Amino acid sequence: MYKTIIRPVLFWFYAEDVHHFVRFCLRLFFIIPGSKYLAKKLFLVQDKRLEREIFGLKFSNPVGIAAGFDKDATMFNELSYLGFGHIEIGTVTPIGQPGNPKPRLFRLPKDNALINRMGFNNGGVLAAAENLKKRKTKAIIGANLGKNTLTPNENAVDDYVAVFDGLYEVADYFVVNISCPNISDLHELQDQEHLEAILNAVMERNKTKPKLKPVLLKVSPDLNDAQLDEVITVIEKTKIHGLIATNTSVSREGLITDKEKVKAFANGGLSGKPLNKRSTEVIQYLHKNSKGAFPIIAVGGILTAEDAIEKLEAGASLVQVYTGFIYEGPFLAKRINKAILASGLR
Repeated sequence: MYKTIIRPVLFWFYAEDVHHFVRFCLRLFFIIPGSKYLAKKLFLVQDKRLEREIFGLKFSNPVGIAAGFDKDATMFNELSYLGFGHIEIGTVTPIGQPGNPKPRLFRLPKDNALINRMGFNNGGVLAAAENLKKRKTKAIIGANLGKNTLTPNENAVDDYVAVFDGLYEVADYFVVNISCPNISDLHELQDQEHLEAILNAVMERNKTKPKLKPVLLKVSPDLNDAQLDEVITVIEKTKIHGLIATNTSVSREGLITDKEKVKAFANGGLSGKPLNKRSTEVIQYLHKNSKGAFPIIAVGGILTAEDAIEKLEAGASLVQVYTGFIYEGPFLAKRINKAILASGLR
């Protein structure tokens, strides 16, 4: 019903407005008495064989929601009722910012894809922390960390540490995001020297806390092999806990959508089915060349249970969905978890 009736209706409207509408509907639905029980019956797959212990955290199942869907930590409780084992909120910056001008989110239905140039729109670290204090779910909560657009790169370290500090008490793991293509100069921080400085600063602050919490790095699908080798070296040197592969892409290769239409959308990060192959390649490369030295969370082009299985077989420990959730609907986590059980993957 979702793909034949609900999705076509939603796709008549501007994508970002639909996102806010869905958030409103989710929150409204779960106010209704008995809704959580119904959701548990409809969406949740409970089985000990799905549990995963990764970087010291126990996940009830391997399927999560990627950063970008719940930017301000306003939906994470409701999303967990749809069967997700973890939800990554953000990207969060120290100070709230409006992001890039609208329109900034575009669908490519022929490609099962999205192009976004949101620009880290969020309410800031204080607002996100307050929202996370309302946590009711047992699902793992990750926090995606970013810098403010107006912060010069030479001061970026301070922004990442500030967001880590602000969310330390309320999040379970943290992701340093330097690979989003929608902040004009952010890609410069992927340089090994800049990257090590940021990760070292976050890890040093982490060591001052009562408990060391997992810190991960989110990498771009547009990195070449030499750059991926640098990523492996950086992880070895900074002692962070893992990777998320991959972010959105600036590539437009292989799209079915009319080139002029895509060009009209201008700059932005591509997500969805077109990233599936490249995301898997990156995961395979990192897993093989690091000899499995660190956990990888897979994201990029996961629209089916088969896509998720492919990522896990390539070396990922967990998977995340975003665009696939939009195109495939609320039963996606259930389908993936049932397929994992059927495959016998551990």
